[in-house]
Amino acid sequence: MIPPRLCPETFDPDAAPQTVLALDVPVKDQKFELPMHSHRKGQLAIALRGGVMCRTQDGLWMVPPGGGVWIPGGVRHSNQVTVNGRICLLFIDPAHAGLPDHCRTLSLTPLVIEMAKHLAGLTSRGITPDAHAETIALVLLEELRRMEASALHMPIPDDPTLMKIANALIRAPDDRSTVGQWAARMAMSERTLTRLVHGRTAMSFGRWRQQLHIIIALQKLASGMSVQNVSDSLGYGSVSAFITMFRNVLGQPPARYIAAHGAATHPAGGAGRKSIGSA
Repeated sequence: MIPPRLCPETFDPDAAPQTVLALDVPVKDQKFELPMHSHRKGQLAIALRGGVMCRTQDGLWMVPPGGGVWIPGGVRHSNQVTVNGRICLLFIDPAHAGLPDHCRTLSLTPLVIEMAKHLAGLTSRGITPDAHAETIALVLLEELRRMEASALHMPIPDDPTLMKIANALIRAPDDRSTVGQWAARMAMSERTLTRLVHGRTAMSFGRWRQQLHIIIALQKLASGMSVQNVSDSLGYGSVSAFITMFRNVLGQPPARYIAAHGAATHPAGGAGRKSIGSA
């Protein structure tokens, strides 16, 4: 279980004087979620083993091992870790961050991950950070500004209709209703819903739902679920259809993708990624 001191009700990262405070958070026999909360400091949730998903009022953000979710200070969010997962939480003073003022999923290098683990080790051993640790923290921040942003995100716009549909899809990701069927449920025309989704997310309805499927698939695969069972849970008619969708989005079939990222190594670069400093 997660140590009680990490619960939002009892742990206040804003009270820590460090520029970067790092915490190693292991999760054992059941997935764990820190409920909606916020703090002045920004947070980077790094997946070391398993997957981590963060939810804000604007959407869902999910990364497999080797990735991180950046949440700026003051943004309400939850953190969910898969079964037998392990994450490292970095709390970063906004005066020193130099990172975006919006959420991002990041591809991280082994160097960044090892520096984060080193700082977390100091915290777990109760060692007061010295000048050397502060130097590592500053180098870590400089490296973070160079990290590539990835697209493991499902936007949830601040629109009552889209929020209702998004929450329904999150509860029942195997719902394969067409955009026309969803429009009928929302008492609007198919054309109106299509325009609404595209106008608020810059995606088609099918692509929007596909983003959710990718996030949920990564979460389930990272927790050890088989490709077949993940495919079934998302309502795909065949496992080959699911594998094709996954490969088209992430460039690799599910098993190969998880194997490549399972040791918290740097995810392979892909089209559409850019340095976080250029975001």
